[in-house]
Amino acid sequence: MTEEITKILENRNRLAQQAIEQYEPLANNIIASQSKDVNHICYTMDFMLDFCFDEQMLQLYRRLCRYLLDIDQQSAVNYMNAYREMWDEEGKQFRKNKMEEKI
Repeated sequence: MTEEITKILENRNRLAQQAIEQYEPLANNIIASQSKDVNHICYTMDFMLDFCFDEQMLQLYRRLCRYLLDIDQQSAVNYMNAYREMWDEEGKQFRKNKMEEKI
């Protein structure tokens, strides 16, 4: 039983690493090109969210979320909340802030 759980966790971590390799260039390109295409940014973040259990992916997700905040505050807040609901119910990674209270 322990061996099976270990294999599942190893596979999960391997998938997360592959996701990082795929999404890091996309996120970097969005930011570097100063893209204002909210639909494209949100589409990218939708897929990234599934892998935010991984610290490296979470940092990438947070960076893209901060970028989105300057373009579309409501969408950024929605992604903060989506992360909280899925991975951070206690609010340790995306703390509640004044921006969310205003929106």
